[in-house]
Amino acid sequence: MKHITFYLDFISPYAYLAFEHLPQALEGLSYSVAYRPVLFGALLKHHGQLGPAEIPAKRSWTYRHVLWLGRAHGIPIRMPATHPFNPLPHLRLALATSTDGDINRHAAETVLRDVWRTGAEPGDAARLAALAAQLRQMRDPAGAAVKAQLKKNTDEAIARGVFGVPTCEVDGRLFWGFDGLGMLRAYLAGDAWFDGAEWTGADQRPSLHRK
Repeated sequence: MKHITFYLDFISPYAYLAFEHLPQALEGLSYSVAYRPVLFGALLKHHGQLGPAEIPAKRSWTYRHVLWLGRAHGIPIRMPATHPFNPLPHLRLALATSTDGDINRHAAETVLRDVWRTGAEPGDAARLAALAAQLRQMRDPAGAAVKAQLKKNTDEAIARGVFGVPTCEVDGRLFWGFDGLGMLRAYLAGDAWFDGAEWTGADQRPSLHRK
């Protein structure tokens, strides 16, 4: 049985869609999943990227695209009242439900659906308090241990090559995005393509660096 590490940040609509679609996408396969919160903004900063919502034209496309994907795949989705928003309270609430860097599917689902199904303001203090009440806290979400855990999760993800969310890692291989779930399924099913030159050699070529 293969083990999947699912890197997510609650700010990402694609992480929500991939989370919801994962059981269907991998139906019939044997696997386990660890859901690991990371700070998407720190990934972007490390790799010198802007987030999709920071580029006006891409922001418009992204919001339309995710609503379409929800419709096409039968996944309920409503844009939150404000986006992008500060996801740190949500990440820390989720990590407070465990004693290590991973959370269970119930905790991930509770937070993701609160953000991506209600259409409400994610950062509203009353909503965050109500969300906290739904989660079984094992640590103080505002405590140093949880803050350090989020940083550790993010730093380790960067070290493993993660550049965005959602990313699924299996056997050291990274599968990024909602549309990467098809590739992930093929790999878990034993597709020999992943042992061939197209996987191993795809990036083994020089690039043109402009001055």
